[in-house]
Amino acid sequence: MHPIPHQPDTAPTRGQDAAALCTPQARPWVLANSILASSMVFIDGTVVNVALPALQQAFDSGVAGAQWVVEAYALLLTALLLLGGAMGDRYGRRRVFAGGVLVFGAASTCCGLARTIDGLIWARALQGVGGALLVPGSLALISASFPEQLRGKAIGTWSGWTAITAAVGPVLGGFLIEHLSWRYAFLVNIPFVLAVLVLTFRHVPESRSGGRARLDWTGALLASLALGGLVYGLIEAPARGWRDAGVVASLALAALALAAFVIAERRHPAPLLPLALFRVRDFSAANLLTLLLYAALGALMFFLPLDLIWVQGYTATQAGAALVPFILIMFALSGWAGGLVDRHGARLPLVLGPAIAAAGFAAFMLPGAGGGYWTTFFPAILVLGLGMAVTVAPLTTTVMNALDAAHAGLASGVNNAVSRAAGLLAIALLGIVMQRVYDAELERRIAAAPLPAAVRLQLETQRGKLAAPALPPSTAPTDRARVQEAVAGAFVHGFRWVMGISALLALGGAVSAWTMLGRTRTRG
Repeated sequence: MHPIPHQPDTAPTRGQDAAALCTPQARPWVLANSILASSMVFIDGTVVNVALPALQQAFDSGVAGAQWVVEAYALLLTALLLLGGAMGDRYGRRRVFAGGVLVFGAASTCCGLARTIDGLIWARALQGVGGALLVPGSLALISASFPEQLRGKAIGTWSGWTAITAAVGPVLGGFLIEHLSWRYAFLVNIPFVLAVLVLTFRHVPESRSGGRARLDWTGALLASLALGGLVYGLIEAPARGWRDAGVVASLALAALALAAFVIAERRHPAPLLPLALFRVRDFSAANLLTLLLYAALGALMFFLPLDLIWVQGYTATQAGAALVPFILIMFALSGWAGGLVDRHGARLPLVLGPAIAAAGFAAFMLPGAGGGYWTTFFPAILVLGLGMAVTVAPLTTTVMNALDAAHAGLASGVNNAVSRAAGLLAIALLGIVMQRVYDAELERRIAAAPLPAAVRLQLETQRGKLAAPALPPSTAPTDRARVQEAVAGAFVHGFRWVMGISALLALGGAVSAWTMLGRTRTRG
């Protein structure tokens, strides 16, 4: 959902300008190709959340398995995103972009053919590698192929079309999951991949920056180890216990890798993440706001489809369509929100927007089990969409304006990596909250219900599946109804806790903007 993945240095090869490098006839093809490639990645990211209940059922997996299906992709994409942009600048943007598309397509095929949950998780990790090569290149190719006076309009067109595909994607994915199989949610990428590769090699010119700086492979490795160790420890701790040797070792590895990453970035001549950037107050404030707000949004995007399908009884298509109003509101109001910066500066919308979003997250605490969409979830989605629409354009403007123009691509790349890391960590951390609250509430409800011992034992052994426990076929209809009521009530109770914390995170973002952002434009 973050608006600008990466805009690296866009100087074409050997100092040629963009108009000479890319003919006017080829530019529409470059734009269409970038839209198609970006849409493929955005659709895949949203469709997977809708597919999680089907994946749990197909592989008889607990919530930890579902978390890893999302986290494996996000982990590699987050850790390698900046490296992917730098590789495109050095080795050729078209070449690295095409390589990312090819890897993404191969990984999508592996996802669709996966026979075990572990196989799917590894395939999703490979998808993350492909996305890290593909995503930075989509906008970089536009920037390198369009002259400055046409570039803004091209990027605006890219933004509009990717917003539309982000809205259509979950509905299409839900339809495929419901009527065919969850496998088609991944295999649907294959025609897109083939079309993108054909367009890339027929119409997209090669470009690269003039610099030949050494790539920061050490930083990328240490970032992957730090994020991977932390996420592994957080996801596995609820099932294994915090004293488990594997959990302790992974958290210790994360701490050591993070410390080594900071040291390596200070010493590298062309670091993956120049730490000096965070000395600029507005840049730090904008990224802190991004971290808090997108952590809340990441938790919602993970747990809401589980609530809608397992508790509320929505079909996969209906669950995919539930968030369409959110995306349409952001699309419709993006231009108006961008004008707020010109009239009032970025500080006011970056305080009001997250505060409105916090009210939206709080509104998700109100629905129980049952009730119509328009009176339960739609009002919350409406308020959240308004809050995010007020926030996103001013946030992007603040990030880009905080540093000088030479660092604009790096600024947007860092901010995008922060937004993805926020969702990555939120799913792991708030997953612990959800599991603990769910366990305690389910235990309370089971104790009050007259259930046979066999049913109680079955529920006890399947707590890790949250709202999707499998009961013995011999379970009486009355007992099955009691179990469903207890499970639904426990999940709703946990979901309310997660949304309450998300509201506090969004509110914290508003406070950080109020206290840290300057009242005037600041460049560093």
